[in-house]
Amino acid sequence: MKVGLTGFPGAGKTTVFNALTGLHAASAGPGLNLGVIKVPDARVDALAAIYRPRKTTYAEVSFVDFPPARSAPERRTVLDAATVAQLRDADALVEVVRGFPDVAGAPPTPAADLESFAAELVLADLAVIEKRLERLKKEKGHERERALLERLAPSLEAGTPLRTLGLAPEERALLAGFAFLSLRPLLVVLNVPEAAAAVPLPEEVAARARAEGAEAMALSARLEAEIAELEPTDRDAFLADLGLAESARARFIRASYALLDLISFLTTGEDECRAWPIRRGTTALKAAGKVHSD
Repeated sequence: MKVGLTGFPGAGKTTVFNALTGLHAASAGPGLNLGVIKVPDARVDALAAIYRPRKTTYAEVSFVDFPPARSAPERRTVLDAATVAQLRDADALVEVVRGFPDVAGAPPTPAADLESFAAELVLADLAVIEKRLERLKKEKGHERERALLERLAPSLEAGTPLRTLGLAPEERALLAGFAFLSLRPLLVVLNVPEAAAAVPLPEEVAARARAEGAEAMALSARLEAEIAELEPTDRDAFLADLGLAESARARFIRASYALLDLISFLTTGEDECRAWPIRRGTTALKAAGKVHSD
């Protein structure tokens, strides 16, 4: 399963990607940047310390850093046609929002950026629904699909993301083939200066994210990149000096894992201690079946 990173140009999206994955992708590069991150899990650490297995395997999350949208300089778009197609392939989205002055010294406008980004997702989904409804006019059947799309269209026209509508599981299943972007789970990451790394997330950003049915957190990508280069003992001391219990990287990875609606099923023994990603709500019997099938 993949988490896609996106955001307006200049928000530090690729810097965030590099800090979290330990890779060194070029900013504003033309292609997709791919990274796989292990999910920190204190339970796995504890089991490994007790059983001392030959191998310890953590759950993993795949991240995709999408290239910047091609647009006219006066329009800070995120979603050109190519980007829309790429984002639809992600299982969840991370929107990186600028929380620092830009190169010209202009102050950040995170709440406005969130609103603009949400509008782009909604418009992309509305275009899909309108096209599908036009086609359904020429086809017989599909009553359930038509009725659902006709019910969703006014919400999108009003600027309401689909993820906020409380759709039933059977409705989500009916919509799965459309890969609606405003239905994708969303994590907002406010990229702040190093000096603000320990400052709580501004309420205006938290409130805007809640209104969109999204989770939100703040981190300093530059600071996280510095922390990632330190040895573990130096890292703990550095975080303590900053008044932080853990790195934002660890919080981000866990939040992304939860965003995918995943939890870990743990197995341990002399050969291996392992965290198996499973859907939240999976029974122990089905989880055991996954383990044995692999």
